Amino acid sequence: MRLAPYAVRTPLLISEDLNAAVGGTVLIKAEPLQRTGSFKFRGAFNRLSQLNAAERAAGVVAWSSGNHAQGVAAAAQILGMPATIVMPADAPEIKVAGTRKLGAEVVFYDRATEDREAIARRIAQERGAVIVPSYDDPDIIAGQGTIGLELMEQAQTMGFTIDDVIVPASGGGLIAGIGLAVKAARPAAQMFVAEPEGYDDHVRSLAAGTRVANASTANALCDALLARMPGDLTWQLNANTLSGGYGVNDTAVRTAMRFAFASLKLIVEPGGAVALAAVLSRAHAAKGRVVAVIVSGGNVDSEIFGAAIRESTRAS
Repeated sequence: MRLAPYAVRTPLLISEDLNAAVGGTVLIKAEPLQRTGSFKFRGAFNRLSQLNAAERAAGVVAWSSGNHAQGVAAAAQILGMPATIVMPADAPEIKVAGTRKLGAEVVFYDRATEDREAIARRIAQERGAVIVPSYDDPDIIAGQGTIGLELMEQAQTMGFTIDDVIVPASGGGLIAGIGLAVKAARPAAQMFVAEPEGYDDHVRSLAAGTRVANASTANALCDALLARMPGDLTWQLNANTLSGGYGVNDTAVRTAMRFAFASLKLIVEPGGAVALAAVLSRAHAAKGRVVAVIVSGGNVDSEIFGAAIRESTRAS
């Protein structure tokens, strides 16, 4: 397996407090403990490790608000190739700094007025570099799917049979890969998507039976989940595996961040907390079921994290 020597096999956690509160068994896959602090390293390394010598010499170009950026940068550093990342000017500083620390060049763009993909493709054409999409790519999807493989193996070892899996989504690569792995191991398991309220394009696409776009891609609390609409390839996969989904508001997200910090000892970024928020807010009925929740990342600026913890503390 390409990833095995490099990716962390992240733990599957249980909180008795959470189980008691929701009346079911919740298994939490902790991807903030992955290399670079999110699941994105998995797909990026799987893609980059298959490039030939000439492609590696020319380098790679990607676009990202931060987690894919760091995943690509880390994979490129390990494999000894240059990487350029097109990032929004308002990306969290922790993600920008992390990307640069890993040796990648950062090119900023304005979310409101510029097209990140067009910028990245221009740079790639000028340099002869390889484009590394953040989600709509078979190798990226397969790399993210290793989370599903680990999840099912770990649950079986712990003596659990999973009923439901809830996964955050932006472009849909993470949930597509996990869905393929979960359904292969247990066809009866149900897959659910979790997204920020107002950016719930998968939920609305499921209702419409076709891809629909978000009204805005402006910066929001869940900065990692702001894709305009589900990807072409990812939607073809997810439309066949998803049983439903949830749009969760910022208050629920901050509550989930606080819970993860207090009860699981995890620092979780807003976008990484939406699936947990769906369970904690009771949007997803966990009573009497075994529910796996993917907590997808932990790259959050200290100011945003501190404000979330303080707000949730006042509300509790």
